[in-house]
Amino acid sequence: MDVAFPHLGIYIKHLVNHIDVFGFRIAFYGIIIGLGMLAGINIACADAKRRGQNPDLYLDFAMYAIVLSIIGARIYYVVFEWDMYKDDLLQIFNLRGGGLAIYGGVIAAVITLTVYCKVKKQSFFSMADTGVLGLILGQAIGRWGNFFNAEAFGGYTDSLFALRYKMDIVGAGMLNDDVLSHAMEIDGVKYIQVHPTFLYESCWNLIVLAFMLWYRKRKKFDGEVFFIYLGGYGLGRMIIESLRTDSLLLPNTNIAVSQLLAGLCFVVSIVCITVGRKRVKNATK
Repeated sequence: MDVAFPHLGIYIKHLVNHIDVFGFRIAFYGIIIGLGMLAGINIACADAKRRGQNPDLYLDFAMYAIVLSIIGARIYYVVFEWDMYKDDLLQIFNLRGGGLAIYGGVIAAVITLTVYCKVKKQSFFSMADTGVLGLILGQAIGRWGNFFNAEAFGGYTDSLFALRYKMDIVGAGMLNDDVLSHAMEIDGVKYIQVHPTFLYESCWNLIVLAFMLWYRKRKKFDGEVFFIYLGGYGLGRMIIESLRTDSLLLPNTNIAVSQLLAGLCFVVSIVCITVGRKRVKNATK
């Protein structure tokens, strides 16, 4: 057995993390991220039609955003894991084993949309309100790539959703003292039991998506759904990041970069929503 959710009665004998096509290895990590992107594009285009917008704008934008977001996610990861790459720079271009940071992709997507809207003479906030529906759905699906890579998990837990991995399929860099001190041996095989933080985040993202889908027809101003995404995702990420064992840290500190950024996004979103609603209220007086 490679993986189990023992308290849920789910046991997976062999966790396959790739397929071979004509001798070329394709990681499930990449396949799942690709599926997330396709699902995200579909929901964004569907919302664009509902709003009377041109879906082709979003398809066109996606072609740029996908490439630049992957680059942004990789740069973000490499910057905060520089010691891993400084002696072998070619490994920076090896994406098949993972190593993408979501916030790097989000930052790149926002910058790309800003430039795209200026070129196409579109409203950034109007497009962002639709775009974030696709973004968070893509994130919810993409997180399952971490499951197949046996990464992005938290410390030890014996809770209902506890996840058990066979130790030899997990990277040594993700095994901290807390996890190792609770390692167990079953039938001569060593296992770790941890928080499935990728699962928590995937479920949280779906909750935020459901709220945004409900709220989009009730929004008071363009950009409000975008700020709900920033705040909603930020709140969940800030909490979930505190459980993880593999957080990217600010140099020479124990501060998780994504947790800090998530907290900042949450605060900014609250301020922007409050100010935006006050402006709408004052304008209708």
